[in-house]
Amino acid sequence: MPQKRMKAVIPAAGLGTRFLPATKALPKEMLPVVDKPAIQYVVEEAALAGIHDILIIIGRNKNALANHFDSVPELEDKLKHKGDHGRLKRVVESSDLADIHFVRQGEPKGLGHAVLRARAHVGDAPFAVLLGDDLIDERDPLLTTMIDEHEARGATIIALMEVDPEQIHMYGAAAVEPTDDADVVKVTGLVEKPSKEDAPSNLAVIGRYVLTPQVFDILERTEPGKGGEIQLTDALQELATSDGDGGGVYGVVFRGRRYDTGDRVDYIKAIVQLAADREDLGPELRPWFKEFAATL
Repeated sequence: MPQKRMKAVIPAAGLGTRFLPATKALPKEMLPVVDKPAIQYVVEEAALAGIHDILIIIGRNKNALANHFDSVPELEDKLKHKGDHGRLKRVVESSDLADIHFVRQGEPKGLGHAVLRARAHVGDAPFAVLLGDDLIDERDPLLTTMIDEHEARGATIIALMEVDPEQIHMYGAAAVEPTDDADVVKVTGLVEKPSKEDAPSNLAVIGRYVLTPQVFDILERTEPGKGGEIQLTDALQELATSDGDGGGVYGVVFRGRRYDTGDRVDYIKAIVQLAADREDLGPELRPWFKEFAATL
């Protein structure tokens, strides 16, 4: 289990322009993945890892996020009166997952800036950062493994995943050295969205981090990088190559199921994959998928 003081930060201030017009009035984090908004999967992941103090970094027009995790007595009373205990349980669960706080990012200056906005809430303790576009299947735990590695090494831990070299330009790429664990590597450098030719490996940084508080001081002085934004990758690069405090940077190589909901096609794939695996939906959907695929 994580240290008692560990908190989680979920940056959720993006505009979701790839999903317009759906995200014109609805935050992209509230887009449903089967029957739950994407951000609920992320909060559930943190809670399952034993983290129950969560800060969500929001931007303008994100009030729906707070509303979702708030209790709705009139809805709960109506479901209770109807005897609809199944839906009542699911509604109440979303309100009881964690102690959730919100802070505005202000200006959209990048992921590094969003993480820096959590400093007052997090304090001087290690903390987890979970990006809402990456959904990690609860059957393939990742965050708990990362927390264990942090507590064993006293270092910053990032999640890595092997990707097709043709796709590495979409991610931060890690230069690594092996350790005595095949699924854990020492990170010696990071490059944000490199070309295939310039990438140090095909190990891509995915949206899970366990950070030491030293990252805040680095982010304070980090200049805007790629895209004119303050990049978390740049701060992690300094941690990885610094001889000072912080314990270095290690990567946990994730080999489980990950769903990218930040891309329209992958978002649809995530819904299909998760629905097909559900006990209440899969038996009816899987035969239909086969029939539909045969017509293509």
